[in-house]
Amino acid sequence: MTTTLALAGAVLIDGTGADPVSGRVVVVEDGLIREIARTVPEGAEVLDLAGCTLTPGLIDAHTHLGLSTDLQDLVTGQVSAAEIAAAIFGAAERALREGFTTVRDVGGIDIGVVRAIGSGAVRGPRVLTSGPILSQTGGGGHYAPPWEPACNWEARDMPGLLGMSLLADGRDGTRRAAREAFRRGADFLKLMVTGAVLAHGDELDYTQFSVEEIAVAVQEARARNTYATVHAHNNAGIRNALEAGVSCVEHGSRLDERTAAEMRRHGASLVPTLSVTHAIIASPEAVGLPQETAGRAETVLDGMRQAILVAREAGVRIGSGSDLIGPDQSGRGRELVWKAELLGPMDALVAATRTNAEILGLDDEVGTVAPGKSADLAAFDGSPLDDPSIFADPARLRLVVHRGRVVSADRNR
Repeated sequence: MTTTLALAGAVLIDGTGADPVSGRVVVVEDGLIREIARTVPEGAEVLDLAGCTLTPGLIDAHTHLGLSTDLQDLVTGQVSAAEIAAAIFGAAERALREGFTTVRDVGGIDIGVVRAIGSGAVRGPRVLTSGPILSQTGGGGHYAPPWEPACNWEARDMPGLLGMSLLADGRDGTRRAAREAFRRGADFLKLMVTGAVLAHGDELDYTQFSVEEIAVAVQEARARNTYATVHAHNNAGIRNALEAGVSCVEHGSRLDERTAAEMRRHGASLVPTLSVTHAIIASPEAVGLPQETAGRAETVLDGMRQAILVAREAGVRIGSGSDLIGPDQSGRGRELVWKAELLGPMDALVAATRTNAEILGLDDEVGTVAPGKSADLAAFDGSPLDDPSIFADPARLRLVVHRGRVVSADRNR
């Protein structure tokens, strides 16, 4: 028998950027939003959300569930498969309980993790994954020590659970790696096209992969009706990616006006990731990184704040990702707090709902509160528009609904 659920009494923010409205009842049936009514339908089960703000379920467009253990221990083989699995599924469940009903994983987890969550065997959000990152040998996704032969790198993979990156060099090598990522269940591709904060032996101003190599990955993605996104900090790397046809840029911490204009012209999106930089600055050791990483993170944070303003001025679509890594992946909502300081709370919320849904290609399904869409919803005590810190306070999260099913928030209290 179908149960009709009526969420009543809350102020509704639908995720489109429209003003909040009162006196609406969101009616949920068969996992979907059936209607937005003014009265409770007869026979419906009522959830009274008086005093709350109801929003679409939040979306984190840059996650690394597979990097949810101490990073140094992970890359040196000091963590068992059982411990890694427990950490991954724990991070996934926590994300859902914090109001994130969809995440895009940009490197680390295997399709086995996605299947386990999607089947309901373990609790977690809707997950889209790039599978293993594509990295050139010695690039930003190649975390091995310099004395280890590159041919040993992929032996670290744990089939069904973890695969951090595929090494790819030249057009043929990149095509092979792209096809392998899709064979392993990738929904899209992710490439490292500049140096990284976490990488060994390269700098943020280095570029990686040629335009021709990136273009091969884009071709392979388009052949499967999907897209490629890139990790990129510097402008040369971003412009290489745009020339190759990439549609999304992660981080973009050195984005300048000229490159932002090119992003707008190409219709490319930017996904800034403020949370991870704050976390690394606060305690690099907590995620398994050396102390000197904090200095690099400080530079990236300052640049990323400026990049967000530059992108907004240029009219670039701005999404939202936390990029949390390490054992403590709690507090994903802090990303909205940091972005609210720059964009305002409404635009920060839209970035983490409608805009992220558009970037992920899921805007017909999630991202806004509208009839026919998946019933992915979050209810917060009070108004996060008046006090954005509510987004990062688990005690203020009253309710999460995922695919029409109520997820208790009691453990967050």
